[in-house]
Amino acid sequence: MTFVVTEACIKCKYTDCVEVCPVDCFHEGPNFLVIDPEECIDCTLCEPECPVDAIFPEDDLPVGQEKFLEINAELSPKWPVITAMIDPPEDADEWAQVEDKIDLLDRGDE
Repeated sequence: MTFVVTEACIKCKYTDCVEVCPVDCFHEGPNFLVIDPEECIDCTLCEPECPVDAIFPEDDLPVGQEKFLEINAELSPKWPVITAMIDPPEDADEWAQVEDKIDLLDRGDE
């Protein structure tokens, strides 16, 4: 099983989760983080660290967030690994409670 970063992370990109990951499975895109499902060891450390509750076990994804399992798998090989906490975007708090942000996901290939 793997953990999955979901829609709540889009345009927030808090990196509290990155600091606790023992296997460096997080990858950073322009406005989103993903977890490499091939690297995740299901340690559960990242989930409670996310201040916007964007990380879930794949078997417990909220309704409507299932597509993020595929998005994490697709984007993790394309984006660089992130292993240390960085400052979130200046407007991250404004985006924290916004829903339906999938259209704002920057895949970095535009």
